[in-house]
Amino acid sequence: MAGTNQLLRIPFDSLTLASVVHELQEFVGAKVQRISQPSDTEVVFELYVGSGVGHLLISCHPEFARAHLSTRKPGNPTSPPQLLTALRARIGISRVMGIRQVRFDRVLEIEFEGPDGEFLLVAELMGKHSNLMLLDSGRRVIGAAKWIGKSKSVRPIQAGQKYEPPPFEIKPSLLAASSADELKGREGASPFVLSLIGVDGLGKVQQAVLSGSYSPVLVAGSGAYPLDVSALGLAGVARKSISVALEQHYDQAIPAAKAESLRASLRTQIERVLLARDTAIKDLNQAVSAGQGAGKQQLFGELILAYGGSLAEGASLLEAHDYEGNPIQVKLNPELNFKENANRYFDKAKRAKARLGTVADQLDRLSKDREDILSFLVKLEAATRLREIEELHDEAKTHRWLNKPPPPKANKEDRPYEGHRVRELLGPGGYAVLYGENAESNDYLTMRVAKPNDWWLHIRGSTSAHVVIQTRNLPEKVQRETLMFAAKIAVQNSPSKHAGYVPVDYTLKKYVRKPKGAAKGTATYTHEKTLHVDS
Repeated sequence: MAGTNQLLRIPFDSLTLASVVHELQEFVGAKVQRISQPSDTEVVFELYVGSGVGHLLISCHPEFARAHLSTRKPGNPTSPPQLLTALRARIGISRVMGIRQVRFDRVLEIEFEGPDGEFLLVAELMGKHSNLMLLDSGRRVIGAAKWIGKSKSVRPIQAGQKYEPPPFEIKPSLLAASSADELKGREGASPFVLSLIGVDGLGKVQQAVLSGSYSPVLVAGSGAYPLDVSALGLAGVARKSISVALEQHYDQAIPAAKAESLRASLRTQIERVLLARDTAIKDLNQAVSAGQGAGKQQLFGELILAYGGSLAEGASLLEAHDYEGNPIQVKLNPELNFKENANRYFDKAKRAKARLGTVADQLDRLSKDREDILSFLVKLEAATRLREIEELHDEAKTHRWLNKPPPPKANKEDRPYEGHRVRELLGPGGYAVLYGENAESNDYLTMRVAKPNDWWLHIRGSTSAHVVIQTRNLPEKVQRETLMFAAKIAVQNSPSKHAGYVPVDYTLKKYVRKPKGAAKGTATYTHEKTLHVDS
């Protein structure tokens, strides 16, 4: 039927609270034995009456606000929150004098009386606006789960301030209405209540509330209901109390919601990492193509030298033949002489060749990582339990896929690192290895990006790129393989890249300083160790 879908994930509505309040009347006169606050939004009262002990759980969670008896004995945080301190100080030794619902709304009030006087606990169970407050006899706020400043609401909740109830609309409540039409848009008329009235009639629902003749049921995957819902096409299983039904429902609903929230968060982060890998692989494939074209750049340089003597001054094009006799055209910079033009092509060939080995290794590593990410996403979608998704979250942390920066964008102003030419590579062990492409970027990387316990590398006694291994504050975990990878990056981005055996110093960033007034890219360091790279 049309209204049935609206019942899914039913909120804790006024009719449900009314049935809870009816059930709690046996605890009027009960002695407060213990007060616990297992989370920021949950408080549990251990109440003793002649029939035994009950644990009353009240939650002001924005999604799972509720009140019901619980079968579990709660724990406590290491450091008691302000609300728990206030509750224990004022009503830790007291009795429950009254439990009521306010105006058939989602507001629960519990009166306590003890050696220090009378106090009122107000639980506003209204979704994201839910709160839990302790008031003194003058209805001034002593403690609250959520303090709300004047800038946040027209109804602030502040210590010592007079409590103002929520602004109730002047409309008939379920108990005062004479027809179902009067209830539309009114508190107490949730989709469940309106659907039930449509089947059983308003009078039958009103009579159940007035007489307290509830018949609580649990509908798996849907919710806990204070009245029979079989007429709505839902298969409810009878429970001995509304509290039992609510506890069993939320035992399933809360972990399921946490699982879905964690799944969505993980999916977003992992898909962002996948996009970064795809972007990096595309760039590396272009670099491979450039490296494979090094021979062509070398040929251009050799042809310029061979034909250079016959070139006119300021020529912008050389027309010649390659070694196989095929006609070929080589573009020239008219502002350079033929030797300078040739050297320009030779330099391009050297750079392409130098990068080719590192690029191929990086491409292989990123491609494998991409396959692992795709496999991970399949497992993530297949997981059904919170524990499974938590284990996948731990796996993602092990792979260092979480908290990765977003992939670079096309426009310089949209680049990461505030537009500075800082490149990021994926090193052995999954560590991010960063290096600057010029002096200004080196400065930015070392002074603004690197953390104190990141590894910092530089060629000893010569200029080179500043290289940083991001360690996530665990430098001792970084293996020698990763350090050697970063050292090779420093050598390949330095004038010493063809020098043979090159010493590279490494130290923690906290031992690196920039002398006052020094040129960009200048740094001094201590506590260094040295690696030797065969270039």
